[in-house]
Amino acid sequence: MTGGQAVVKSLIGNGITTLFALPGVQNDPLFIALYDAGAAVRVIHSRHEQGAAYMALGYAAATGGMGAYAVVPGPGFLNTTAALSTAYATNSKVLCVTGQITSSAVGRGYGLLHEIPDQMRVLRSLTKWAESIPSPATAPGLVAEAIRQMYTGRPRPVGLEMAMDIMAREEDVQLLPPETEFARPPVNGDAIREAAKILGQAQSPLIFAGGGAMDAVEELAGIAEMLQAPVITTRSGRGAMSSRHYLSHTMPVGHQLWAGADAVLAIGTRLQIPQMNWGLDGGLKMVRVDIDPEEHDRVAPPAVSIVADCRDALRALIDELGAHNRKRSNREEELTALRQAKEAEFASLEPQMSYLKVIREELPDDGIFVDELTQIGYVSRFALPVYQPRTFLSTGYQGTLGWGVATALGVKLAQPGKPVLLISGDGGFMFNAQELATAVQHQIGVVMLVFNDDAYGNVLRMQKELYDNRVIASQLHNPDFVKLADAFGAQGLRANSPQELRDAIRQGFAAKGPTVIDVPVGEMPAPWHNIVMPQVRGKGAKG
Repeated sequence: MTGGQAVVKSLIGNGITTLFALPGVQNDPLFIALYDAGAAVRVIHSRHEQGAAYMALGYAAATGGMGAYAVVPGPGFLNTTAALSTAYATNSKVLCVTGQITSSAVGRGYGLLHEIPDQMRVLRSLTKWAESIPSPATAPGLVAEAIRQMYTGRPRPVGLEMAMDIMAREEDVQLLPPETEFARPPVNGDAIREAAKILGQAQSPLIFAGGGAMDAVEELAGIAEMLQAPVITTRSGRGAMSSRHYLSHTMPVGHQLWAGADAVLAIGTRLQIPQMNWGLDGGLKMVRVDIDPEEHDRVAPPAVSIVADCRDALRALIDELGAHNRKRSNREEELTALRQAKEAEFASLEPQMSYLKVIREELPDDGIFVDELTQIGYVSRFALPVYQPRTFLSTGYQGTLGWGVATALGVKLAQPGKPVLLISGDGGFMFNAQELATAVQHQIGVVMLVFNDDAYGNVLRMQKELYDNRVIASQLHNPDFVKLADAFGAQGLRANSPQELRDAIRQGFAAKGPTVIDVPVGEMPAPWHNIVMPQVRGKGAKG
């Protein structure tokens, strides 16, 4: 078989049934193989390589499984790197398959179509693992290794490169059976016992849960209830514990409790903000649970380090904690009052809170909310209730403006039975508005809210408030978004108030294809005092 056939058959054999892609001359044999594969693999072609990669990211993030995309080399591959870096930041299982110029010309600088210096070096800098496929016969093994890398240890994107002549070459190829079991590190019993002693003896324990806790929701609730410890979900961890649980809280509550905590259990999270911004001292004992050993002492060494899958570690910790846990009173009344006090503070953030209230009421518990970098999105990080894992999707620390439209399309393709709602600003929406064509062509029913203030709103406010009104390059000229949606063949609606938004969301969810809802807004109050919070312990702390 050809190299292209070897890759396609290996992808299908390893469970990849949807591929986001743009064709081009260096990838012709790959796309011929995709055509010949028929219904075994669904090809979703986007209008920009960036869109294909974000769709793969959304597909992966919505399920915890893997998403894959294929593009031409050089500028085609480079167009995907914002999405690839976001997959890296959010620990998402994304496979990049990129073509390459003729193998004999790689590194020669001839100036061939789509040639760039050292493409593999760029690919490796944004992935956990990447390799070039040197022959058709090696393709099955390298595809298998790419998938093993994604599922072993810390999940992150991986990459494969294949030169156009290798893709077209025919030779004998032995396909491989898929791997279904992936090794996990053993749980260290001594570390579990030491952690159980620290947490069990603590008077004011606190738990932080990140994206690594998404597959350990029952265990997370179990240990939180044993300790009566508030669970602070980071932005990537939202949904790991339902917002209806009295122990579930967001970062502003975590900040308030950080100063008085004597032990912290950090589960599948970098814990970057609390450690680097809120402060550390000798009175706070840290227990870290993370599958990545490099993450444990990146900022400061913990008292106990448990390198393990979060679910495995928490199950062991629950079993051990009973022997060491002090008698604890139920804290529901106390913590419910604390949440209500914080919610009263959030109430001043209008109109953001009113719009979020409508969104939450109209989005079912299992509906998926895709967060963009917009004023409503910033407030959603701490004020939107989230009830199930993988139903609040955000860019993590990468803060990738413009990811929303394409990512939401990938989410919907991965979870076709669930409502998917994107919130975007007018600035971010226009980064990938061309993917409305993809949504219409493939009938992908995402509801897209465009909060339209004719500006990069956050930049504009900062220029006014922090830089003495030096407004530059932050005001925008926008199309009529309703007419734009109509021109693509999507449903276009406008909502001038929260109540009108409610009606528009209902119409959007009832439609078969995509819906764009233009929501004209003015300047909004800054939410940053609830996101960027000051040091409260350690040297230099105030108070």
